Amino acid sequence: MAGFYEAINEKAKGIVYDLGTGSGILSTWAVPYSNFIYAVEKNPLVAEKTRSCLEKFKNIFFIEGDARKVHFPEKADLIICEMLDTALIDEEQVPVLNSVLDYLKKDGDVIPQGILNGVEPLHTNTEYLCYEENGKPYHQLLGPLTIYSHYDFRTPINPRGDFKIHMKINKNGMFSGLKITTFTLITPHIICGPTPMLNPPLIIPTEKLDVEKGGEVKLNLSYVMGGGLNSIRTEIEKIS
Repeated sequence: MAGFYEAINEKAKGIVYDLGTGSGILSTWAVPYSNFIYAVEKNPLVAEKTRSCLEKFKNIFFIEGDARKVHFPEKADLIICEMLDTALIDEEQVPVLNSVLDYLKKDGDVIPQGILNGVEPLHTNTEYLCYEENGKPYHQLLGPLTIYSHYDFRTPINPRGDFKIHMKINKNGMFSGLKITTFTLITPHIICGPTPMLNPPLIIPTEKLDVEKGGEVKLNLSYVMGGGLNSIRTEIEKIS
């Protein structure tokens, strides 16, 4: 949250959209620097509470609804959209931003500005997709982190991700899973790694494969950003 606070202090001005505003905290941080803020929240239970919290701010206009269907009366100098999830799979960051980028001024900006995704080969006994929490589920890394994608939220993004990744192996063992880690570029100078609350690493079980130190594995990884964890598909092949 400190990173978002710093970025908003630096970049908020003119007209601001806060999409998926939640509690409205990011909108309130933009108040002193902005002429007007459009805060949008789709969840009716959240919206009921947020509306009452934001009504005291004269330069915030609260909208209950899906940001993808809102007709904004003026273009934005800044779009804040914190609908983040590991690799952007299980939240609507990409489809929402794709739908509103035409409303962003040519010199406008987005917070966060983008993400980096990395993957590591590992051994794990888990048979289910899950997020890592306090070292669980148990896993042993078998190779280094490979960055496989980099997205800039200021430009449209194809929500379909299809990646062919070569992963180095630096330990003998049984390859049985992947660990995806997302790094959030709140600005080019403020980069947040995973935390229990922001994009915890995602553990994905795979078919099993004996691997040796110095070897290499080819990974075919695909998913739909905003399509949910059930959209994830993997294939692995030992190539050396």
